Amino acid sequence: MTADVSAALRTALTALARTPHLLLALDFDGTMAPLVDHAADSRPLPRSAAALAAFAQLPRTTTALVSGRALASLRTVATPPEPTLLVGSHGAETWLGPDSPALALTTEQAAALELARAAVTEATTLFKGTVLEDKPAGVVLHYRLAKEQDALAAVELVIQELNAHPALHLSTGKMVLEISAIKSNKGQSLTMLRELTGATATLFAGDDVTDEHAFEVLRPGDLGIKVGPGTTAAEFRIGGPDELPDVLELLLAARTRHFNP
Repeated sequence: MTADVSAALRTALTALARTPHLLLALDFDGTMAPLVDHAADSRPLPRSAAALAAFAQLPRTTTALVSGRALASLRTVATPPEPTLLVGSHGAETWLGPDSPALALTTEQAAALELARAAVTEATTLFKGTVLEDKPAGVVLHYRLAKEQDALAAVELVIQELNAHPALHLSTGKMVLEISAIKSNKGQSLTMLRELTGATATLFAGDDVTDEHAFEVLRPGDLGIKVGPGTTAAEFRIGGPDELPDVLELLLAARTRHFNP
């Protein structure tokens, strides 16, 4: 069912399908999977998961998930097909194959991360509905379930304690405050994936403000799709994760025809 895909996006997908080496890179939460209150409950929509698996088997096509989640969490909830490259923690963690080295923090980074954990722990203790998520290179303050006043107070407390720390990097997303001991973003990650794979064109889809870094590094011939509302640098927009399967299936059909005319 692809009736809701705009004519302009259909045309762009058809052109993209003919590129010699395609990089299909997708955000997970809010893109492949609807946003949920509890991160562990997230799962990809079945048609999006099936399309990703099919792309992973095509020649001269690389699939990748580029997520803010820690890699372990991303593997658990997304169950990506084995050839799919993985970027977690907004680029602080990567899995590029069996020989990918494990993440290792410096002494300074590890000490800074402990300070960040302490600050977020303090906030979650004081303000009901806020939750700490621990990552190998960072810590996240979630406040989706908090009352607005408590959410604002928790964010302010953490920012006041950590914003001036030279070894910590703070960023905001949808109802989250991220603190990382490694400076990275999805734009840097997408550039790395392009260079690693030799991709001649890229499709990237994402829903959050952190995905804007990736949209901003797209080149002529690439295709960026913003999923949901919000200001964006992406050329195209769809309403939500439930519309992504139509997009992926159109591209999959066109690229399959390209190899099997």
